[in-house]
Amino acid sequence: MNLREDRNLVAVAHLSQLVNFVTGCGGFIIPLILWLTQRDKVLGMDHQGKQILNFQISTFILAVLCVPAILLFGLGIIGFIVLGVLIFIFPIINAIKTINGERTYYPLTYQFIK
Repeated sequence: MNLREDRNLVAVAHLSQLVNFVTGCGGFIIPLILWLTQRDKVLGMDHQGKQILNFQISTFILAVLCVPAILLFGLGIIGFIVLGVLIFIFPIINAIKTINGERTYYPLTYQFIK
């Protein structure tokens, strides 16, 4: 099967995670739809889509764990701040890396989808 190279679409998948700051869940739904519909058509979309979804699932779980951690001397608040920065910065960094043809990386990510 011939896959077309479309780095811009893969970069859009990374950047679509930022919709979370507006809708709360769109940053998971949009990359999921892009991955499901384009993984067999666009070069790199399967791997990048899995990375994005694993990052979204991992950060959601970490955010849920921060809630009870708020009771422990406010550590959950620090966790929310760190997660917020990571959730904002890494999609942008990885979109730029994707356009440049470089490898992408998301920290604190467990591989739920392999």
